[in-house]
Order: sequence, then structure tokens, then C-alpha cells
Amino acid sequence: MSVLPDDPVPALLSRLNQNVIALGAAIEEISTWIDQRGATEVNDRVSEHLEILTDNSDAIAELLVDLIARWKPEEQVAPED
Repeated sequence: MSVLPDDPVPALLSRLNQNVIALGAAIEEISTWIDQRGATEVNDRVSEHLEILTDNSDAIAELLVDLIARWKPEEQVAPED
């Protein structure tokens, strides 16, 4: 599948993937905290992971707007009799 250089889909998918990874890492840190019952550095690490979500949220929104603006509906083809 060839992708045009100005196609925002790869960038959008990359950012969404980063968010999924960040969420997973944050949840893993929380579970570690629960296991350790109060490790002091967990909050800082969770905050770092969640910062990725914050950083990506504007870019994701902008890319979605761009993607929607580029979308062109398929032309309806009349069925042949």
C-alpha cells in the first residue's frame, strides 16, 4: 500500500499508538504501586507517561481535522441493468 507523503494517516496512527503504549505503561506503574503499597517514585513515573497523552492530544485532534478535510466521498455508481 503506497502512502502519499502528505497523507496524515501514518502520523495519526503513530500518535495513537504512542498513546496506547503510554496508557499501558501508566497502568503498569499503578499496579506496581499497588503491589508495593506506596512506592514514592510511582506517582512521578505515572505522570511522565500520562504527559505523553497530553502532548499527543492536540496533535491527534489536528490530524483528525486534516484527515476529515481531505476525505472525499466515493462517487455513487449507478448499477447497470
